[in-house]
Amino acid sequence: MAKKTLIAGFGEVMLRLAAPGRKRLAQALPGELTATYGGGEANVCAAVAALGGSARYLTVLPDNPVSKAFAAEMRALNVDASRIVYTKNGRMGIYFVEHGAAQRGSGVWYDREHSAIAEMAAEDYDFAAMLEGVTHLHITGITPALSCNAYRATLEMAKWAKKLNCTVSCDLNYRKKLWNWEPGTEKNVLAGRCMKEIVAFADIIIGNEADAADVFGIKPDCGDVEKGDLDAAAYLSVAQRLAEMFPQAKLIATTLRGSVSADFNYWGGMIYDCSNGESYLAPLDSNGKYEPYAIRDIVDRFGGGDSFSGSLIYALNSEKYAHPADAIKFAVAASCLKHSIEGDYNLISESEAVNLMKGNASGRVVR
Repeated sequence: MAKKTLIAGFGEVMLRLAAPGRKRLAQALPGELTATYGGGEANVCAAVAALGGSARYLTVLPDNPVSKAFAAEMRALNVDASRIVYTKNGRMGIYFVEHGAAQRGSGVWYDREHSAIAEMAAEDYDFAAMLEGVTHLHITGITPALSCNAYRATLEMAKWAKKLNCTVSCDLNYRKKLWNWEPGTEKNVLAGRCMKEIVAFADIIIGNEADAADVFGIKPDCGDVEKGDLDAAAYLSVAQRLAEMFPQAKLIATTLRGSVSADFNYWGGMIYDCSNGESYLAPLDSNGKYEPYAIRDIVDRFGGGDSFSGSLIYALNSEKYAHPADAIKFAVAASCLKHSIEGDYNLISESEAVNLMKGNASGRVVR
C-alpha cells in the first residue's frame, strides 16, 4: 500500500440482527438474535484496514451509545472514525438476516426508514473536512437508494472528491427493496437516472452479475444469473458498454458468482482496462483458463461483494498488485475467503489472500 494512500468509504451503516445458525427468524423469536454491524461502504473500509491499508469511514449517525459502540469497533479495526457526523435527527437503520441452507436462499429484511443519513440534507455536510487527506473515495448505489437527501449527499461527495483530485470508485449495488423515495417512478428507472449522475464521477466502476442489467439495462450476451449459469466471457460485452456510457472510467470490475445452492457457490471476477480494451479474469488454472473457486460449506456470504471491492481497491493502491491482472487475482482470492467468516466484515490478511492466490486452498492448519 502506498504510504500516502487514504481510502474513505461514505454510506450508511446498520445494526445487523441475525437468527443464530441456520434458523429462521420465526424459530429464533421470541429469543436472542446475534447483533453485529454492517453496511456496504463500512465493509469496504474494514477489508482495506484488515489487509494493512489506511481507511476512513464517513457516515451520519444518531448521537447515542449504539452508534458510539460502532465507532469504537471501527477504531478497533484500525479504521479512522474521527469524521463520523453525529446528529440528533434520525436513527440507525436495522436489517434482519436469515442464513440460507441447501436450496433455501438467505433473506434480508430492512428497517431503515428515517435513518440519520437519509434525513440529513446535503447542505449540512462539510465535505471538505470529511475528505481531508483522502486519496480514494468509495461509494455505492445503496446509500442514494435511501432518500433524495442521501442521493444528493452521495452525488455531492463524489463531486467534492473529484474537486480534491481523489480517485473515485462506485459499486452499483442495486437493492430492489430500496429506491422507494419517488412515488410514481419505477425503482429501476429512478436508480438508473440517479446512478448515471453519480457514476459519471467514478474512475472505477464495480458491480455483480446483475447490477448493470438492473440499473442500466445492460445484460450479458448469454447466461442466466438466477439459475447460477454464468458465461464469464459474456461479461466483457457488459464492461465495454459501461465504458461507452461512462467514458471517464478507467477500470470496470465485476464479481462472477455461480450459485449452486446457499451452501455452494462458484466465485470469480473480471476487470476491464478501459485504456487499452484488455480484460482479465481470475482465478485461472495452470493453463491460463478461467476456473472459478468452488466455495462449499459457506459460513456467511453477506458482505462478499463488499470484500471484493475493498480488496480490489487495496490492490490497485498497492505497489505489488496495482496492475489490473494482479489486482483482480488478489481481490477474488481475498473475497473468496470472506465466505468463511461470520459477519459482514472480511477479516483477512494480505498473506492469507496471497496464499490462496498461490493455490494453497487445502485449509490446513498453519503452525
